[in-house]
Amino acid sequence: MSALDGLYQEVILDHSKRPIGKGELDSTDAALTASHHEFNPSCGDEIDLSIAVDPETGRIQQIAWDGQGCSISMASASILSQLVRDDALSIVEARERIDAFREMIQARGEGEPDEELLGDAVALQGVSKFVMRVKCAMLGWVALEADLTQVEAQRS
Repeated sequence: MSALDGLYQEVILDHSKRPIGKGELDSTDAALTASHHEFNPSCGDEIDLSIAVDPETGRIQQIAWDGQGCSISMASASILSQLVRDDALSIVEARERIDAFREMIQARGEGEPDEELLGDAVALQGVSKFVMRVKCAMLGWVALEADLTQVEAQRS
């Protein structure tokens, strides 16, 4: 195992042991909210992911999730939560990150992901070599995508 692979494995283990964003949304006064349940029937992983968005700016104010599953799905949801929270993403920026993550995770290890755009999520690039684990890594990201669609409908 290379030093980089070891580092990536540590990032995944750290996020699965000490998840970021796990829990419920705080007070959501004057915010648009959405929640979505996502389930992976092939392994039983599941997640409920919720967001609160400022109706004026379109920025995600809060993200929270709860779920059960393998370390990959739980770490991926935690990494996603950290990315959204730390970068105070807008709906458009969140969709850009989802698209970049999807492209990376479906590339079967080919190409170089944009580390600036994906942050710690690049640690999950190796998952793309294991087709049965791709959906595990995507679970939280797909749930966020559904939440964004709900919020966009509320804003229009």
